[in-house]
Amino acid sequence: MSIEDLKLLEKSGLGTYQVFHETYHHATYARLHPAGTFKADYDWRLYCHHRAQEAGIDDVAVGVLFGLYDWRFEVMGLLHHAIDLERQCGIGPHTVSFPRLEPAGNTDEAVHTSPYRVSDADFKKIVTILRLAIPYAGMILTARENEQVRNEVMPLGVTQFDASTRIGIGAYADSDGSQDEQRQQFMLGDTRSLDEVVRDLARKGSIVSFCTAGYRCGRTGEKIMGLLRSGKEGQFCKLNAILTYREWLDDFASDETRAIGLRLIEQELGEVADQLPKFYKPLLKSYERIKSGERDLFF
Repeated sequence: MSIEDLKLLEKSGLGTYQVFHETYHHATYARLHPAGTFKADYDWRLYCHHRAQEAGIDDVAVGVLFGLYDWRFEVMGLLHHAIDLERQCGIGPHTVSFPRLEPAGNTDEAVHTSPYRVSDADFKKIVTILRLAIPYAGMILTARENEQVRNEVMPLGVTQFDASTRIGIGAYADSDGSQDEQRQQFMLGDTRSLDEVVRDLARKGSIVSFCTAGYRCGRTGEKIMGLLRSGKEGQFCKLNAILTYREWLDDFASDETRAIGLRLIEQELGEVADQLPKFYKPLLKSYERIKSGERDLFF
């Protein structure tokens, strides 16, 4: 998109502008993208995040599709992309995504025989390297991966999950949630519902945040980068996680998930009292309001 078009997105209230480069390897990129189109222009796509910053969009997100070329090269491409955004724009990526190439209709053989297919062991290396190299960025692990892989990779630094995911045409209208490779871009590895994922994470001691307060409070761009680098953003995240978690438990959770979640909230409240004592009373006040039926409270 041009800077003028991106300005229209910014005026409409866009949160984060996310564009994957797919592959940083020039020859592979040229082979996979049709000639004569905007997307075929490697440099045009590479600098779309820079144009977004120039247009006033101060939250951008990067990613690559692992499996198209050597994962080591792609990791270096991602890291240098983040470095260049920081150097030229003063702001690195808000989030980083690292999906692996998955089979789709009529592609199984090509995917499984690819010399660049990423093993589970190498996938864990990728996530670990990115977490250490870009410590301020959110890390997105999608439902492309199966439940076991997600459980093993999440502790390596993942911050964002999806659940109840449907990617087929009209799939959210299907009551059974089944997959059909003729109707979707690829096959998902984890088809669990949001309730199941939240319950599983709660059993492991992890609270789920449904917070979007940062955008509405102006904690974006340079401001949030400073808070993330200093660790202060985590304070807001913890408080808002408790409030939004309780709201979701009351409004949407199954009885089993709600019971487990409420026990976890008590632990989280205790941690706030110990670690963030000056925020405890204001948090408790908002928490009681949530319990009484108020919604959309945040710090």
